[in-house]
Amino acid sequence: MKRILFVCTGNTCRSPMAEAMLRRMAAQRGITVAVRSAGVSTVDGLPVSAHALETLRQRDIEHTGSSRALTGEAVNWADLILTMTSSHKRALLQWYPEAVDKSYTLKEYANQDDGVLADIEELEGLYTDLHMKQALGQQLSSLERSRLLELERRIPSFDIVDPFGGSLSMYRSCAEELEAAVSKLLDKLKKR
Repeated sequence: MKRILFVCTGNTCRSPMAEAMLRRMAAQRGITVAVRSAGVSTVDGLPVSAHALETLRQRDIEHTGSSRALTGEAVNWADLILTMTSSHKRALLQWYPEAVDKSYTLKEYANQDDGVLADIEELEGLYTDLHMKQALGQQLSSLERSRLLELERRIPSFDIVDPFGGSLSMYRSCAEELEAAVSKLLDKLKKR
C-alpha cells in the first residue's frame, strides 16, 4: 500500500481537500492508499476552513480532522510526499533533505514529463549555483543568467493557488485543480 502525504501551508485548505479527495477517489477506483496531510507553517488542532469543508461537501466528500504540523515522523511514514507549491517543497527539503527522492509538487508528479523534469533539475542546479555565488559575493555569468531566465519562462507552474481567506468560488476553483491532479495521480498509481 502506497503511503501519501500532502503538504501545504496551514493544513486547513488545500492539503486536507487533496487528502479527502484522494481517499474518496482511490476507493472509487479500487486503489488502496494510506493518506495524510500536514502544513509547513501551522500548529496542530486548527479547524479545516469552512469553505474547504463546504466545497468537499458539495462533492459528497467528507473530511474530519484538524491541522497537523509537518513532522519528521510524517516524512518518514510517507512513500510519496506531494506539496501544493514549489515553496512548500523547498521548505520541506530544507528541513528534511533525506526526503528529496520522494518529494514533488502534486502537479509536478501528476504531470511528469521527462523534458520538463530535466529542465527543473537544471534550474535547481542553477539556483544552487546562484545561492553559492551570492554567498561568496559573486554573480552568475551572463550565460548562466540568461539560461536561468529561459528555464524559468519555459517551465510551467506546478503551484496550486492558495484559496485561504478567499470566496467559496475560489475554493471551488482550487478543488477543480486538485481533483484533476489527483485523478492523474491515481492514473499513475494504477499503472504501477
